[in-house]
Amino acid sequence: MRRQSTRASLGDDDRPPSGSSSLRRCAGVIAVLVVAMLLGGCVQLSDRARDGGIIAPDGKARHFYPPERRSVVGELSGRSVTDPGATLRLSDYAGKVVVINVWGSWCAPCRLEAPALEKVYTARKSKGVQFLGIDVRETAGDDAARDFIRSHGLTYPSIYDPPGKTLLALGEQYPTTVVPMTFVLDRQHRVAAAYLTTIDEKTLTDAVDRVAGEG
Repeated sequence: MRRQSTRASLGDDDRPPSGSSSLRRCAGVIAVLVVAMLLGGCVQLSDRARDGGIIAPDGKARHFYPPERRSVVGELSGRSVTDPGATLRLSDYAGKVVVINVWGSWCAPCRLEAPALEKVYTARKSKGVQFLGIDVRETAGDDAARDFIRSHGLTYPSIYDPPGKTLLALGEQYPTTVVPMTFVLDRQHRVAAAYLTTIDEKTLTDAVDRVAGEG
């Protein structure tokens, strides 16, 4: 007796996908991954803290320090985003309250908070308050950074620092991978407040007024 073959014949639905079909599927997977990366491009404290992968003051995203607990920021300087031939230095703003905002043109939360930052700067710059941005992890180049500044109407200066080396001046207790971050420095350029997350207009205004009002 002839033995029946145990191999089932392949119908149309059972055949392996053709080369073009496989390519389409791969392209679809890649597209999904790219979108996910763009939407989740910014590293938030809440995400990193959950995994234990970040150092933060008391494990909090928002922190205000009393004067006796404040640390002085080190030498912080870098080339200007809008004027590559100029160097911006924290020391240029001696005696002023300085708000440092860490951002990137690729960062969606940075785009959301940019209008609030400009509003507070415009409202408080006449009271001895200076803002200074630090553009980090900018893989698209300084043209992208300048487009970000123009599109959001930002009038305060920013340092162009893709590697994020200037962040080391803030102190080792702060992460260098979280974007956005905002720091409020008192008139001695000590860190008075740290926000390792997005910030809104009211929160920033309250912090700036509190620090600026110190004797």
